[in-house]
Amino acid sequence: MQTTGKITRDSLMTLEAYSKYRKDNKAAIMAHRRLRSVPLGEHINLQFESETSIRYQIQEMLRLEKIFEADAIDQEIEAYAPLVPEGRNWKATMLIEYPDVNERKRELARLIGVEDHLFIEVEGHPRVYAIADEDMDRENDEKTSAVHFVRFELSPAMCAAVKAGAGVKLGCDHTHYPAHVTIPAESLASLASDLR
Repeated sequence: MQTTGKITRDSLMTLEAYSKYRKDNKAAIMAHRRLRSVPLGEHINLQFESETSIRYQIQEMLRLEKIFEADAIDQEIEAYAPLVPEGRNWKATMLIEYPDVNERKRELARLIGVEDHLFIEVEGHPRVYAIADEDMDRENDEKTSAVHFVRFELSPAMCAAVKAGAGVKLGCDHTHYPAHVTIPAESLASLASDLR
Protein backbone atom coordinates (compact mmCIF):
# COMPACT_ATOMS: atom_id res chain seq x y z
CA MET A 1 0.00 0.00 0.00
CA GLN A 2 1.56 3.27 -1.11
CA THR A 3 1.90 5.82 1.72
CA THR A 4 2.62 9.28 0.44
CA GLY A 5 1.21 11.61 3.07
CA LYS A 6 -1.66 12.54 0.77
CA ILE A 7 -4.40 10.15 -0.25
CA THR A 8 -5.49 10.66 -3.83
CA ARG A 9 -7.44 8.55 -6.28
CA ASP A 10 -4.18 7.78 -8.12
CA SER A 11 -2.50 6.57 -4.91
CA LEU A 12 -5.24 4.03 -4.16
CA MET A 13 -5.20 0.48 -5.49
CA THR A 14 -7.66 -0.94 -7.93
CA LEU A 15 -10.21 -3.32 -6.40
CA GLU A 16 -8.33 -6.27 -7.92
CA ALA A 17 -4.92 -5.15 -6.64
CA TYR A 18 -6.33 -4.38 -3.21
CA SER A 19 -7.94 -7.81 -2.93
CA LYS A 20 -4.51 -9.45 -3.30
CA TYR A 21 -2.84 -6.88 -1.02
CA ARG A 22 -5.52 -7.40 1.64
CA LYS A 23 -4.94 -11.16 1.82
CA ASP A 24 -1.21 -10.67 2.36
CA ASN A 25 -1.32 -7.62 4.68
CA LYS A 26 -4.54 -7.61 6.71
CA ALA A 27 -2.83 -9.01 9.83
CA ALA A 28 -0.16 -6.28 9.73
CA ILE A 29 -2.78 -3.54 9.28
CA MET A 30 -4.83 -4.89 12.20
CA ALA A 31 -1.68 -4.98 14.37
CA HIS A 32 -0.99 -1.34 13.41
CA ARG A 33 -4.54 -0.38 14.42
CA ARG A 34 -4.28 -2.26 17.75
CA LEU A 35 -0.97 -0.53 18.48
CA ARG A 36 -2.65 2.87 18.03
CA SER A 37 -5.72 2.01 20.11
CA VAL A 38 -5.59 3.52 23.61
CA PRO A 39 -8.27 2.59 26.17
CA LEU A 40 -9.22 5.39 28.57
CA GLY A 41 -10.94 3.83 31.55
CA GLU A 42 -13.33 0.95 30.99
CA HIS A 43 -15.65 2.46 28.40
CA ILE A 44 -13.78 4.89 26.14
CA ASN A 45 -11.32 3.85 23.48
CA LEU A 46 -9.35 6.20 21.25
CA GLN A 47 -8.25 4.83 17.91
CA PHE A 48 -5.48 7.19 16.82
CA GLU A 49 -5.60 7.40 13.05
CA SER A 50 -2.70 7.41 10.62
CA GLU A 51 -2.32 7.56 6.89
CA THR A 52 -2.08 3.77 6.94
CA SER A 53 -5.32 3.29 8.92
CA ILE A 54 -7.28 5.80 6.86
CA ARG A 55 -5.96 4.48 3.54
CA TYR A 56 -7.04 1.02 4.70
CA GLN A 57 -10.49 2.35 5.69
CA ILE A 58 -10.98 3.94 2.27
CA GLN A 59 -9.81 0.81 0.43
CA GLU A 60 -12.15 -1.31 2.57
CA MET A 61 -15.13 0.93 1.76
CA LEU A 62 -14.31 0.77 -1.94
CA ARG A 63 -14.06 -3.03 -1.72
CA LEU A 64 -17.24 -3.53 0.32
CA GLU A 65 -19.34 -1.18 -1.80
CA LYS A 66 -17.62 -2.25 -5.05
CA ILE A 67 -16.89 1.38 -5.84
CA PHE A 68 -14.83 2.00 -8.97
CA GLU A 69 -16.24 5.22 -10.45
CA ALA A 70 -14.05 8.32 -10.08
CA ASP A 71 -16.67 10.57 -8.44
CA ALA A 72 -17.63 7.93 -5.87
CA ILE A 73 -13.96 7.27 -5.04
CA ASP A 74 -13.42 11.01 -4.56
CA GLN A 75 -16.39 11.10 -2.15
CA GLU A 76 -14.82 8.36 -0.01
CA ILE A 77 -11.51 10.23 0.03
CA GLU A 78 -13.27 13.47 1.02
CA ALA A 79 -15.07 11.66 3.85
CA TYR A 80 -12.02 9.99 5.40
CA ALA A 81 -8.86 11.89 4.38
CA PRO A 82 -9.45 14.72 6.91
CA LEU A 83 -8.73 12.14 9.65
CA VAL A 84 -5.07 11.77 8.59
CA PRO A 85 -2.75 13.62 11.03
CA GLU A 86 -0.89 16.56 9.50
CA GLY A 87 2.44 16.60 11.34
CA ARG A 88 1.51 18.82 14.29
CA ASN A 89 -1.55 16.98 15.52
CA TRP A 90 -3.03 13.65 16.43
CA LYS A 91 -6.46 12.67 15.18
CA ALA A 92 -8.54 9.91 16.68
CA THR A 93 -11.87 8.16 16.49
CA MET A 94 -13.30 8.10 20.02
CA LEU A 95 -15.58 5.17 20.81
CA ILE A 96 -17.82 5.05 23.87
CA GLU A 97 -18.38 1.36 24.48
CA TYR A 98 -21.08 -0.11 26.73
CA PRO A 99 -22.12 -3.63 25.66
CA ASP A 100 -25.48 -3.50 27.49
CA VAL A 101 -28.02 -1.47 25.49
CA ASN A 102 -29.79 0.00 28.52
CA GLU A 103 -26.55 0.96 30.25
CA ARG A 104 -25.28 2.51 27.00
CA LYS A 105 -28.44 4.60 26.64
CA ARG A 106 -28.19 5.80 30.25
CA GLU A 107 -24.47 6.59 30.06
CA LEU A 108 -24.68 8.42 26.70
CA ALA A 109 -27.22 10.72 28.38
CA ARG A 110 -24.84 11.32 31.32
CA LEU A 111 -21.80 11.86 29.08
CA ILE A 112 -23.04 14.81 27.00
CA GLY A 113 -19.99 16.92 26.20
CA VAL A 114 -17.44 14.22 27.08
CA GLU A 115 -15.59 14.75 23.80
CA ASP A 116 -14.77 18.33 24.83
CA HIS A 117 -13.20 17.10 28.08
CA LEU A 118 -10.59 14.83 26.49
CA PHE A 119 -7.01 16.00 26.77
CA ILE A 120 -3.42 15.13 25.96
CA GLU A 121 -0.70 16.13 28.39
CA VAL A 122 2.88 16.01 27.13
CA GLU A 123 5.35 15.79 30.02
CA GLY A 124 6.45 19.32 30.98
CA HIS A 125 3.74 21.05 28.92
CA PRO A 126 0.17 22.23 29.59
CA ARG A 127 -2.83 20.11 28.67
CA VAL A 128 -4.20 20.28 25.15
CA TYR A 129 -7.95 19.68 24.92
CA ALA A 130 -9.53 17.91 21.96
CA ILE A 131 -11.19 19.76 19.13
CA ALA A 132 -14.17 17.52 18.49
CA ASP A 133 -16.58 16.71 15.69
CA GLU A 134 -15.54 19.34 13.17
CA ASP A 135 -17.56 17.63 10.46
CA MET A 136 -20.89 17.71 12.33
CA ASP A 137 -22.41 17.95 15.80
CA ARG A 138 -22.76 14.47 17.26
CA GLU A 139 -24.89 15.14 20.31
CA ASN A 140 -28.21 16.67 21.23
CA ASP A 141 -29.90 17.77 24.45
CA GLU A 142 -30.68 14.16 25.38
CA LYS A 143 -27.48 12.22 24.63
CA THR A 144 -24.06 12.19 23.08
CA SER A 145 -23.02 9.92 20.24
CA ALA A 146 -21.10 6.70 20.83
CA VAL A 147 -18.59 7.83 18.16
CA HIS A 148 -16.73 11.14 17.97
CA PHE A 149 -13.83 12.39 15.87
CA VAL A 150 -11.24 14.39 17.79
CA ARG A 151 -8.06 16.32 17.01
CA PHE A 152 -5.29 17.31 19.41
CA GLU A 153 -3.15 20.23 18.20
CA LEU A 154 0.41 20.14 19.54
CA SER A 155 2.85 23.04 19.68
CA PRO A 156 6.28 22.67 18.01
CA ALA A 157 7.81 22.34 21.50
CA MET A 158 5.39 19.52 22.36
CA CYS A 159 6.18 17.72 19.10
CA ALA A 160 9.90 18.00 19.82
CA ALA A 161 9.40 16.73 23.38
CA VAL A 162 7.41 13.70 22.21
CA LYS A 163 10.02 12.89 19.57
CA ALA A 164 12.73 13.22 22.26
CA GLY A 165 10.96 10.65 24.45
CA ALA A 166 8.70 12.68 26.77
CA GLY A 167 5.84 10.77 28.34
CA VAL A 168 2.27 11.57 27.32
CA LYS A 169 -0.97 11.16 29.25
CA LEU A 170 -4.41 10.84 27.73
CA GLY A 171 -7.21 11.96 30.00
CA CYS A 172 -10.77 13.07 30.50
CA ASP A 173 -12.02 15.50 33.14
CA HIS A 174 -15.76 15.12 32.47
CA THR A 175 -17.70 15.02 35.76
CA HIS A 176 -19.12 11.57 34.98
CA TYR A 177 -15.99 10.10 33.42
CA PRO A 178 -12.80 11.20 35.18
CA ALA A 179 -9.94 9.09 33.83
CA HIS A 180 -6.35 9.29 32.71
CA VAL A 181 -3.76 6.89 31.36
CA THR A 182 -0.13 7.12 30.33
CA ILE A 183 0.07 6.22 26.65
CA PRO A 184 2.12 2.98 26.43
CA ALA A 185 5.63 3.38 25.02
CA GLU A 186 4.98 1.24 21.93
CA SER A 187 1.83 3.19 21.06
CA LEU A 188 3.57 6.50 21.74
CA ALA A 189 6.44 5.54 19.42
CA SER A 190 3.91 5.01 16.64
CA LEU A 191 2.17 8.30 17.43
CA ALA A 192 5.51 10.13 17.51
CA SER A 193 6.11 9.03 13.93
CA ASP A 194 3.12 11.22 12.92
CA LEU A 195 4.88 14.36 14.13
CA ARG A 196 7.29 16.56 12.18
